[in-house]
Amino acid sequence: MGTAALLCGMAPGDMSVAAFLARANNLMRLGPLALATPEAGALKGEVIAAGKRYKARIDAERRAGRKTTSCPPASGTLTPEEWLAHLRTYPPQTRKSVSVYAAFDGLMKKRYPCPA
Repeated sequence: MGTAALLCGMAPGDMSVAAFLARANNLMRLGPLALATPEAGALKGEVIAAGKRYKARIDAERRAGRKTTSCPPASGTLTPEEWLAHLRTYPPQTRKSVSVYAAFDGLMKKRYPCPA
């Protein structure tokens, strides 16, 4: 995955929501066995990478004294079901233009809005 991302010029987390959901839907057909596949690991890695990019951006904004787009706790959990449910809130016609990273940012804004 890392080499493919470099060759395509995509950073981890840049996969579209449409592509992510298509790949996840294919995996779900396998049932519990899906968790043991390399594809499941690749999709999990995509979400983890988006989360790390998000955290790095939020931390940099805080260090610079700028207002952040969301105010998450130091640590938290996100289940696959919660993640997929969030991705499915994007209208099908916009899923190709929204990255996993942007979707992660959107979820954090919903879950952890900053106090006014």
